[in-house]
Amino acid sequence: MKTGLNLLLWASHVTEEHFPVLKALKKVGYDSVEIPIFEGHPDHYAMIGAELDRLGLERSTVSVIGPTGKNPLSSDKQDRQAAVDYTKWVVDCTAALGAGILGGPMHSEIGSFTGNASTAVERGRGVSFHRKVGDYAARKNVRIALEALNRFECYFLNTMAQLADYLDEVDHPAVKGMYDTFHANIEEKDPVAAIKTIKRHMIHVHISENDRGTPGKGHVPWSETYRALRATGYDDFLTIEAFGRALPAVAAATRVWRDFFPSREGLYREGLKQMKSGWANAK
Repeated sequence: MKTGLNLLLWASHVTEEHFPVLKALKKVGYDSVEIPIFEGHPDHYAMIGAELDRLGLERSTVSVIGPTGKNPLSSDKQDRQAAVDYTKWVVDCTAALGAGILGGPMHSEIGSFTGNASTAVERGRGVSFHRKVGDYAARKNVRIALEALNRFECYFLNTMAQLADYLDEVDHPAVKGMYDTFHANIEEKDPVAAIKTIKRHMIHVHISENDRGTPGKGHVPWSETYRALRATGYDDFLTIEAFGRALPAVAAATRVWRDFFPSREGLYREGLKQMKSGWANAK
């Protein structure tokens, strides 16, 4: 198992300004970081990757599809092509960073709703999209880990059963899935049992408390969760995804209206201890 932390806790765009944060995370014991990709160009991420190499930190990336105009499920052909072009750019940046996994809800436009459940036509567009971008990602040695989101953030893929069935249909080695404890806590009848549902596609895991605060300070059933993850044979990234109010745009996008933890340093220190002890005790 490799411990990680999503840098959205500090920035939506990681720059040289955040190198001290990277150094601190390495010093305290993290194995990896997750770099958000919402802007920039591959050369920038190659520079960030060089610093991660110097520090000895592994890395993954995360992104979303949005704002409007590039929805892979859209009836508009130009929107669907824009989604392909955007995803290829994210893959290019991920590859330049030296990351092998791109996580996030890269299946639909975040926050976009039709007012209805997803349709068979939309599903077909999604499958076509993912096979196309999957081919591109494979050539760049990147795997896309699709994330199911709760019903308040998207309508296309909400549960592990929906995600697993969809990935069965996509049937592409570079398009897989991830498990996120926050979303599972909202959508699953049994969040722990849902791990077994997605295990055949699971290549990434987000560790996130029910309120997006410090793992272990809420009501996610952590002992059972770690035990279920270990039972699947999973032994890769466990990446904390927590959000605060330091970045107004990120706080608004993630609906963070109050403080969930006293300090970012306290969160990443306590979160690391929680992951390590939880994993060790889940044998």
